[in-house]
Amino acid sequence: MGKYRFCGVFRDHHPTILRYSTGGQTMNSSEKKQLKIAACKVRMGAIEGVFHAKSGHPGGSLSASDLYTYLYFKEMNIDPANPKDPNRDRFVLSKGHCAPGLYAALALRGYFSMDEMKTLRHIGAMLQGHPDMKGTPGIDMSSGSLGQGISAACGMAKAAKLTGADYRVYAVLGDGEIQEGQVWEAAMFASHYNLDNLCILVDNNGLQIDGSIEDVMSPYPIDEKFKAFGFHVINIDGHDFDQIESAYNEARTVKGKPTAIIAKTVKGKGVSFMENKASWHGTAPNDEQYEVAMNELQEQLAGLTK
Repeated sequence: MGKYRFCGVFRDHHPTILRYSTGGQTMNSSEKKQLKIAACKVRMGAIEGVFHAKSGHPGGSLSASDLYTYLYFKEMNIDPANPKDPNRDRFVLSKGHCAPGLYAALALRGYFSMDEMKTLRHIGAMLQGHPDMKGTPGIDMSSGSLGQGISAACGMAKAAKLTGADYRVYAVLGDGEIQEGQVWEAAMFASHYNLDNLCILVDNNGLQIDGSIEDVMSPYPIDEKFKAFGFHVINIDGHDFDQIESAYNEARTVKGKPTAIIAKTVKGKGVSFMENKASWHGTAPNDEQYEVAMNELQEQLAGLTK
């Protein structure tokens, strides 16, 4: 358990692109490499957090890590030194239980120290089991009750339209989450009010706490459903940074309607024994599993930083 100097890993290989670069630009090979490095560190942070908490949700945090990484290190107009900047882009983690990955991205981006990950879910700690906008820098909306985050994101986007602000709003939803009826009420609202400043991402890893989403309550075809609700829809591989970038750039060109990016992902991505296993939806690794997971991620990081 004491083998990893976790924060030291982050200091030794700190990404060089951690700044907003005005979405719509094409990344070069160096930037793509740095994004991969950052995503690996986000995964390490998520594992570190749930391990020390002895609870939490690693599977969905790992599947969404590349999405978090691109948003915070390339796409969004944000400033960690001024997290309440009224002109900033907004992000809502509608699947709030997957906060460990988001927290790791925020820490790596500079909102707070990576040391905080070791206090995840501890009494009195800043990082609670679900995002808390009042207590955690960089969190734009408290979330956790599934289906409600997208509604808040719609409200933010509508507020920008009413006030003439030019910020964009992003939200990540789980594919199991979209079984909630409130998601579709919000989708209807977004389309009715032509919220082209809203971009939602569905983390389509195919698994939820009780098993396959198809077996529990199939939401497929996800893309056709959002099209029927008036969204511009883009299907991508959620672990391919070229496709992620292309989707975000396309979303910026869409006028008069919101965009839904359906990202096909792997639950537990990056840790072999967690991949495509519903059992890792809400289970923390034990000491041995933690060592194996961190070894695998460390090897991936070493390969990226050669």
